[in-house]
Amino acid sequence: MAATAKRFLAGFILVLAAASPAASTTLTLHNLCPYPVWPLVTPNTGFPSISDNTARLDGGGRGLVSFPFPPTFWAGRVVARTGCAGKPRRCETGDAPPMTVVQLAVHAAEGGQDVAAYSVSLVDGFNVPAVVSPQAVGGGECPALGCAADVNAACPRARRVVGAGGAVVACRKGDAAWFKEQCPLTRTTATDVEPVPQRCVAPGELKIVFCQPAMVAAGEPGLIRTVVVADN
Repeated sequence: MAATAKRFLAGFILVLAAASPAASTTLTLHNLCPYPVWPLVTPNTGFPSISDNTARLDGGGRGLVSFPFPPTFWAGRVVARTGCAGKPRRCETGDAPPMTVVQLAVHAAEGGQDVAAYSVSLVDGFNVPAVVSPQAVGGGECPALGCAADVNAACPRARRVVGAGGAVVACRKGDAAWFKEQCPLTRTTATDVEPVPQRCVAPGELKIVFCQPAMVAAGEPGLIRTVVVADN
């Protein structure tokens, strides 16, 4: 397990109470990009799979899929693959860095309410804009986190990954400060944390939106929308 994943998981465990058999949180993936994505949901070592990773999410908001989290502690990551074709499937991005990584952990805590922790990491570079947000917050602090910016468009020439069609499809890992400037609500180093507090209770649905148009209110940089970040 990578150092950032270990640190993410360790920090999450600190906020958990005694385990309960109940769980009610759903993971939803919604693709607003103008191109299809093939999501890859990977559990951390020792946790069960919740997706067979065969879904193609068409672009323009047509691609939408949901998975229930298991009724026990679950932790893992989600990556959007692009440019996939063939059998076995091969993808231009998302099978290996550079890629945007969403980290998730959900646990049924004391009282039967789920506690969730989540982040978007650019430690491995960037391929697709991704925002994660609770959709039915029961309590606590549940900010929307991630990167809505098209980092590929601004990627320095030396770090660009160009796809078969000639477009920039990913941005290789480089200056962490540059990535942080592009996407301040992400993690860009192994010790990085977002500049907002998080302790999310009863999130109901954790929704990952690929190519979410915006995360901030116009004219107010840093103002975070905490609940609904995309239409169903």
